[in-house]
Amino acid sequence: MKPMIRLSHRLADLMPSPTLAIAAKAAEMKAKGQPVISLSAGEPDFDTPEPIRKAARLAMESGQTRYTPSEGNRSLREAIRDKFETDNQLHYPLDSILVAPGAKYALHALAQCLLNPGDRAVIVAPYWVSYPDIIRLSGAECTVLKTEAREHYRLDLEALDRALEPPSRLFILNSPCNPTGVQCRRAELESIGAVLRRHPQVVIATDDLYESILWSEEPFTNLPMVCPDLRGRCVVVNGVSKTYAMTGWRIGYAAGPKELIGAMSDFQSHTISSANSIAQAAAVAALRSTPALIAGMVHAYHERHDYLAPELKRLAGVEVTPADGTFYLFADCRTFLKEAPSVRDDLTLASEILEHAGVAVVPGSAFGAPGHLRLSYATELSTLKQAMERIQQFWISRTRLGA
Repeated sequence: MKPMIRLSHRLADLMPSPTLAIAAKAAEMKAKGQPVISLSAGEPDFDTPEPIRKAARLAMESGQTRYTPSEGNRSLREAIRDKFETDNQLHYPLDSILVAPGAKYALHALAQCLLNPGDRAVIVAPYWVSYPDIIRLSGAECTVLKTEAREHYRLDLEALDRALEPPSRLFILNSPCNPTGVQCRRAELESIGAVLRRHPQVVIATDDLYESILWSEEPFTNLPMVCPDLRGRCVVVNGVSKTYAMTGWRIGYAAGPKELIGAMSDFQSHTISSANSIAQAAAVAALRSTPALIAGMVHAYHERHDYLAPELKRLAGVEVTPADGTFYLFADCRTFLKEAPSVRDDLTLASEILEHAGVAVVPGSAFGAPGHLRLSYATELSTLKQAMERIQQFWISRTRLGA
């Protein structure tokens, strides 16, 4: 008799990813030899810089292949401490810094150590796809605050004030944002900080993963930089994945209140033990490097952005807010969807672009923003141009059908 496998109740709260069908379909098309261009990847298209790879080779050759402390090697935590002091004017003792196997896991550990069933976490849409499920896995509820491109994705402060009332325990803010690429400016952070001061029970997680991929006129700032009095309630989450093209190395980090970081370290010790020792050595080299190491990558992202944004705006019924950084653009296709009844929603639209144009993009529903598409320009400019030619041809055909 076939054994009965009963899955845990917590898995019932996990939402299937709207991107899975697109990814599976793209893989199937590629397997059949069809020329698919992916604008869905959430990772750099560059190789990890050679000085970082060299540090990893040296770590292997010198025998750095054993367990590390659950909180991370001292050398890496010192590099993280120095990075915070130099780049952000934030000062953390080593026992307030945690190394994790990716920024995603740092956020997961934070939610597991802070939230209980019945608690609430507040996030901002468009949001990074994993926030809701990270919160649900902790047993807490998730409140989503919607923002719109026409308001430059600014938060409604009155809605934020209401949402932060108990039982809220956590507020997550991501800037520059995945998927919009928009940066939260200093003045807005000051306004958000004024609201947060009225809710002392709320811990603030600032997700700064795209901090260094930025070309706006205003330099990067986060909440603890702008509102020093809130630093005791802030957990800063960052990593080397995006900045240094190190997604597969899986090194993220968090800094914040000593007791919370300590709890997160204990949680890690019973789940993943520690981050990879060789990857930690590579991350030290990354964080100790000069800005010149990544300047070429950031320049390329900016150049691609400046090509893609106006090309998307040329599509009928599409609005695009230029990004301040990251390597994403978020296209508002709601007007197009109203005028092209043969395409009922963003999930269908992404599927049809893949099927008929051979270009993979991510539906906005995955980010809490139905009617949108996220396009990654982490691909060569020539490939990006080819992808847009295909999308433009698809768009014209569907616009005619709608007419």
